[in-house]
Amino acid sequence: MTAVATTVIRHPKERISKCSLRFLHDRPEMTFLRGKPDLRFDATGFILLAVDAPPLSLADQGLPLLLLDSTWRWLPQLNACVTGEPIKRSIPGSLHTAYPRVSKTFEDPAGGLASIEALYVARKLLGDEDPELLHDYHWKDEFLAIVKNAGL
Repeated sequence: MTAVATTVIRHPKERISKCSLRFLHDRPEMTFLRGKPDLRFDATGFILLAVDAPPLSLADQGLPLLLLDSTWRWLPQLNACVTGEPIKRSIPGSLHTAYPRVSKTFEDPAGGLASIEALYVARKLLGDEDPELLHDYHWKDEFLAIVKNAGL
């Protein structure tokens, strides 16, 4: 299968040095955009990952993926950049992140994953399992154990 075309809109305050997707910039199927306030991205026909949406499945195969990369606190600002009619989908199951969260000012959703974790699972569910996505992810082994225990 061909790699799932993936567009990432990153919040301008997101520090690339701490970003879990920072090692994927050279991949040909990946496009990175900076979510400045004037950016408008027509997401019609894209799968947009969202925690409160129907679960992603193989029925969604063949569609490009849109990932919003930010802290949960800044996510509404990135959502404002998205126009059109995206197809909202969630990561099914009871996955939790391996990334050690430390926010003292904002509560993250229980099912929220690090961007690289969400990308890996979404592509796996779309029939494009690519362990190389996690190659440089510090918590790779812990996260793969979580995915295996969840039966995905």
